Amino acid sequence: MPKPEYRNPSSHSSAILHDASLHPLLHSFLACTSPSLKICGVTNPAEADQLAQLGIDALGINFWPESRRYCPLNTAREFLPSLQDRILRVGVFVNAEPDLPRSLLSSGLIDVAQFHGDEDLAYCNAFAQEGLPFFKAIGVEHADDLSTASRYHANGILLDAHAPGVYGGTGRVIDWKMVAGFIDQQSTPPVILAGGITPENAAEALLTSRACALDVASGAESSPGSKDFSKVSSLLETVCSLRDKAD
Repeated sequence: MPKPEYRNPSSHSSAILHDASLHPLLHSFLACTSPSLKICGVTNPAEADQLAQLGIDALGINFWPESRRYCPLNTAREFLPSLQDRILRVGVFVNAEPDLPRSLLSSGLIDVAQFHGDEDLAYCNAFAQEGLPFFKAIGVEHADDLSTASRYHANGILLDAHAPGVYGGTGRVIDWKMVAGFIDQQSTPPVILAGGITPENAAEALLTSRACALDVASGAESSPGSKDFSKVSSLLETVCSLRDKAD
């Protein structure tokens, strides 16, 4: 029986990826042809620099004060500028006043915003109308949870496990086959898969879901906010292996 191969469906080839104004690193991260890796919950300069040196595609900085992986804005200002054009810098926000992500995008401190809370269509699509790039995270428990995903004019849709009152970082796995079915049936922005991704299941997650990228937090840590670089390296090796086969 032949081994499964990473295959990204043509529905990902949306106008989003042909936008000439798209940051090159964002375009590469969302490319349909091969998978990418984002490590989320980075809290300090040393780890951020090491991720960039390893060749990780994107890092996430959590600006939600209630997160166990919260990074104060003053700290982020110390190291994000030096990472410009080295790694995609994603600012993670939960129900923030829109002026905060808007100002960080406009100033160039981050390359893309990730809305991981209860932000509605009007909130998100205001950013689209202004040409400001963003991902929208959706907590998934049942297939019905995916019904609004295609209505967000997002550069990417991030699918995470649903947990009441919790916004990401739960370590819970979602149904990867359901994600694949959603990708096949919908003309969506590129899909980023989160939720319980580890070095042990990363390959299966990508092969089954066929998402364009993995987003990993707890599966790349020794404790919340502290990266385990043996796990990071293992995740990167898996993604690069599938990337080589896709090429």
